Amino acid sequence: MGQSFRRGDGFGLVMLLLYRVVFVLLVSSGRAGSEPTQDKQALLAFLSQVPHERRLVWNESESACSWVGVGCDATNSSVYFLRLPGVGLVGRIPPNTLGRLTQLRVLSLRANRLTGEIPRDFSQLKLLRSLYLQNNVLTGDFPASIADMGRMTRLDLSSNNLTGSIPFSIGNLTSLTGLFLENNGFTGKIPSNVPPRLVDFSVANNRLNGSIPTGFAKFPALAFANNVDLCGDPLPSCNPFFPSPSPSPTLLPNTTPQKKHKKLSTAAIIGISVAGGVLLLLLILAIIFLLLRRRRRTKESSKAPKPPITTEAIAVGEAGTSSSRDDVSGGPLAQPSKLVFVPDGGYSFDLEDLLRASAEVLGKGSVGTSYKAVLGEGTIVVVKRLKDVVYAKKEFEELMQYLGSVKHPNLLRLRAFYYSKDEKLLIYDYLPAGSLSALLHGSRGSGRPPLDWDSRLRIALCAARGIAHLHVSENIVHGNIKSSNILLKQDNLHASVSDFGLNPLFSSSTPPSHRIMGYRAPEVLENRKVTLKSDVYSFGVLLLELLTGKAPNQASLGEEGIDLPRWVQSVVREEWTAEVFDVELMRYQNVEEEMVQLLQIGMACVATVPDQRPSMQEVLKMIEEINRGDTDDGVQQSSDDTLRGGSDGQTPPMGSRASPPSVVRP
Repeated sequence: MGQSFRRGDGFGLVMLLLYRVVFVLLVSSGRAGSEPTQDKQALLAFLSQVPHERRLVWNESESACSWVGVGCDATNSSVYFLRLPGVGLVGRIPPNTLGRLTQLRVLSLRANRLTGEIPRDFSQLKLLRSLYLQNNVLTGDFPASIADMGRMTRLDLSSNNLTGSIPFSIGNLTSLTGLFLENNGFTGKIPSNVPPRLVDFSVANNRLNGSIPTGFAKFPALAFANNVDLCGDPLPSCNPFFPSPSPSPTLLPNTTPQKKHKKLSTAAIIGISVAGGVLLLLLILAIIFLLLRRRRRTKESSKAPKPPITTEAIAVGEAGTSSSRDDVSGGPLAQPSKLVFVPDGGYSFDLEDLLRASAEVLGKGSVGTSYKAVLGEGTIVVVKRLKDVVYAKKEFEELMQYLGSVKHPNLLRLRAFYYSKDEKLLIYDYLPAGSLSALLHGSRGSGRPPLDWDSRLRIALCAARGIAHLHVSENIVHGNIKSSNILLKQDNLHASVSDFGLNPLFSSSTPPSHRIMGYRAPEVLENRKVTLKSDVYSFGVLLLELLTGKAPNQASLGEEGIDLPRWVQSVVREEWTAEVFDVELMRYQNVEEEMVQLLQIGMACVATVPDQRPSMQEVLKMIEEINRGDTDDGVQQSSDDTLRGGSDGQTPPMGSRASPPSVVRP
């Protein structure tokens, strides 16, 4: 009996262990296949109510965490990320859909065609950190629900049709580091309470008015541009609406003093009359004296012999309106300053023609101001008026003669120059298509045709060819690579690089302009010395500018940095690579791989350590290896041929020319 009991007890123990194993397996299976059921239903409700292109397909039989643009937490129990940029969403964001994703951290719906107001139930997204709704057609006021998102760090509502005022409650977002509200219709004043951690801010192209609060004065003027009624630092100071009243005169009683005032007025009139008569008499006498003196001098000069006409007199006469007569040779018959054309300059006009030409300001850069000059016979040239030049005339002329001899299809050739004590001028060809900076950043959102991917890649390739030729064939450091120095020809937007080799003309102690700070390599910001490797860094920033559509001095979106490369690195590392690319590139199909390849080249160029950057020749070859299949712009041309001057055969091969002046060597 006892033995039978022990057997039964053993059987019961085995069954208990078996039940536990099955239970553990069931629980583990449930965890492995966990599904954010409620969030999935909210996403399906959103997609069913918003028209969209067919490329966005969510299979209901699959886990929501595997859907395109959806990211979940580690246990797949909640949706953490929803990124749907440029997927063709059309219409209003339906309420009671996305507002139910209570664990959401990042929401990106940028570059779609969403309309209507931002749903009020977004206030339920208490954990949201980044909200990207730019480049849609959203309307209504600034969403008050956003003030309840206390953990928000990045908020981008730019390029919509939002109106109304910016609420004072925006200051309650104590974690906010970036706020972008440009290209909307906001009115009223900028609230005075600045989020304490805000480092990136823009309200450009709105209808704001009033004085800029002191807390926002740390941001650049571009952040407030095109708000005609805004004033105060960093914009021009505000003018008072009414002039300050003048002090009131002391009121005197209507008694005896009035009689004295009448007597004094009569006496003053008599005194003024007498003084006026005396002054008039003195003036007449002075005129008579001067006339007599002039007549005497004229008689004396007519009797004196005339001086002979000399070479020096001719030189003085030929100077005309020249601003100075600097001595070149040091001899007694120094020639006046004149316009000097480089060999094969291709023009035939003189300084007088240039002075009579109609001029139009094209832009102000770090080295001077550029003008479009239309000469009398219809010739159009660009005149760059240099500032703060430290070179003497002889050194200046040697450098200009050398730079003028550099020939390459993708380099804007120097045609002529002028040096005097007060003016230093450079003459270049005029390219009617303008600069890459104007084409890339000018008048966005106002009917401007977008710069397509093929054109951007072609511009990058042309610029790389020109700079590589400078480095390899000429041993010249450009020193000022930026989008405003990439000039475009009308035919297929072929690019030419301008302003190369001018850096030695200026003092290294002069602080760089804020317009070029974003292109400078870290070592240049420290020691002010440009090198071949610092050129590679600047070209890498230019590639990132082409890819992102952001100007380097406007694109700081990271908490720790203020430059474009650091922002791109942070977005690629923390969010999603697609967030980096310009919204205008989202419309083009089958170019994502090429964009990523060019992005990788740009990131290699902006390595912090100079020795880790590729050479410009290597960069050129990498860009050429991006297979586009287009041959109309010479993409398949060998980079070795490019470095020798391209198809025109004007530039000698490497090593055939004398070294440039030491000032242009790195």
